[in-house]
Amino acid sequence: MEKCPFCWPEVEKEAILVNEHCVFIKTFGKVLVGSGMIVPKKHRETVFDLSEDEFLDTYRLLNEVKKLIDEKLSPDGYNVGWNCYVVGGQTVPHAHLHIIPRFKDEPLAGKGIRHHLKQKENLRKSLRL
Repeated sequence: MEKCPFCWPEVEKEAILVNEHCVFIKTFGKVLVGSGMIVPKKHRETVFDLSEDEFLDTYRLLNEVKKLIDEKLSPDGYNVGWNCYVVGGQTVPHAHLHIIPRFKDEPLAGKGIRHHLKQKENLRKSLRL
């Protein structure tokens, strides 16, 4: 594998908050203001590969991130989640927990990250087991 953009120290320059095992960075690309990701410093492909310490540090950092975003942006809600493997929507094969602040005045307010999965055409497809 090429050099991973989410491994330490590659991600150090993007760090907003850091603890022993994890780092919070801004999300790249077209996302809502304040969006970011918590990534383990060591290369782990998915959440399922995290050590217990990395998982606990992710949890600890998530609480710090929420406090920071609440203070700076006062969002009305949040989406928080993991994408695992390509079929699950993971585009970088390094575990990362998305933290997305949500606001009442945004165009898709009230539509969760699974909105497109809940559409009738997709629901019918998903019921075919």
